[in-house]
Amino acid sequence: MKKVIIIGSGFSALAAASYMAKANYQVTVLEKNEQLGGRASLLEIEGFKFDMGPSWYWMPDIFERFFADFGKKVSDYYQLEKLSPGYRVYFGKDDFIDISDEPEKIIAKFEEIEPGSGVHLRKFMDNSRKNYEIAMKDLVYNPGKSLLELVSVETAVRLPLFVQNISQTVRKNIKNAKLQSILEFPVLFLGAKPQNTPAFYNFMNHADFGLGTWYPKGGFNAVALGMVKMAEELGVKFLVDQEVTKIETKNNRATTVHTTTETFEADVVISGADYAHTEKLIDPSEKNYNEEYWQKRVFAPSSFLYYVAFDKKVPQLQHHNLFFDTDFGQHAVEIYDEPQLPKKPLFYANFSSKTDQDLCPEGKEIGFFLIPVAVDLEDNQEIHDQYFEMIMERIEKNTGLNLRNSVIFKKSFGVQDFKERYNSCRGNAYGLANTLLQTSILRPSIDNKKIKNLFYTGQLTVPGPGVPPALISGKVVTDYILKHQTQIF
Repeated sequence: MKKVIIIGSGFSALAAASYMAKANYQVTVLEKNEQLGGRASLLEIEGFKFDMGPSWYWMPDIFERFFADFGKKVSDYYQLEKLSPGYRVYFGKDDFIDISDEPEKIIAKFEEIEPGSGVHLRKFMDNSRKNYEIAMKDLVYNPGKSLLELVSVETAVRLPLFVQNISQTVRKNIKNAKLQSILEFPVLFLGAKPQNTPAFYNFMNHADFGLGTWYPKGGFNAVALGMVKMAEELGVKFLVDQEVTKIETKNNRATTVHTTTETFEADVVISGADYAHTEKLIDPSEKNYNEEYWQKRVFAPSSFLYYVAFDKKVPQLQHHNLFFDTDFGQHAVEIYDEPQLPKKPLFYANFSSKTDQDLCPEGKEIGFFLIPVAVDLEDNQEIHDQYFEMIMERIEKNTGLNLRNSVIFKKSFGVQDFKERYNSCRGNAYGLANTLLQTSILRPSIDNKKIKNLFYTGQLTVPGPGVPPALISGKVVTDYILKHQTQIF
């Protein structure tokens, strides 16, 4: 039986592991850290449980499609709850909009705020649904090897949507600044400014308004562990505390994977670890891309993250809360155009224990806070503390809620932590942005050009950043391997 070594245990690696095991390969997954799940790790302190990374469950159809490939259902491994409202957006003191879990109610809310906008929103949502169907059917499951993958009757009709950007299509008919920001917000999951994201990507609005926002009981770590369980049922072997130090090659083939403590023979190597880091594990002459290449890429933001335990419940806020009470345009400049510590950043506040009481002791609450920041920033605990105080100030300003004295403990995680824990290129949190010039064939290749049995999966290759794309990426790379088995072996 051919041996497959998979580096990392994030979502793309877990997906690849299951697909390769299903194809009767002997699969071993090597995880650098102390637990499985990659960025969907679990932080547990004094009975408080925090997702360390992903927290928005969108595109439930992609998860169902993944498990269905193995004759399984999502409900076989974890339980979902649809959130209502999906999330809340703050624009100022007691000035917020709740996004319903029902499209008609969202349309009614837009019409209430800006008379006449409901008609435009309905048309916009219909277009986003059609784009979503095309993207999921014809585009995102392709390996990014040819521009012809993007060509179909449906995409040809929508060619102008690859030239226009999200902001142009949103602002053409919607004039209210608050409503504009709500429609532009979903593309932030793709890691780029709305002004730099092709209008076709408004399919993310269907993921938001059309498919809704869900919560997996136990958090995203429960999703990762559900995937681990299914992979183990397929025969996959998982090892933690196995940091890979070298991929040994011979005659243009990867033959051996070395970790800090062991050595593993391999017929195929798939890396779900950071792409740029993986290329440091091979000889410089064998790399697909040099350091200059990575410095020129447009990365999605990094983040300052905070995991906070509170000694009381927080009924004033929703499960998901976005604080858009400052100038996003200026914040975006500080992330992409003139990288620096943001002066008045937007931020995200998550209180998942409002939905799942098992995450903390009774009567208590957990808070997860995220501030998007530029990659490559130098940060430290003092800087983290300054921004946490900014979060506390803004919550109090917008809601009247003072949470400072209710903090039992807090732990922060920043740009340097992404580099250290995940070997993240330039400290990115989400991968490469999905700009027009970083789409499909223009993203880093899934295969190594000089080592014919070394492959890459995850957020730095196709199709892009996010958890659902990571599942897709795992399928894309394994489909490619299985299709080209005769050349590989």
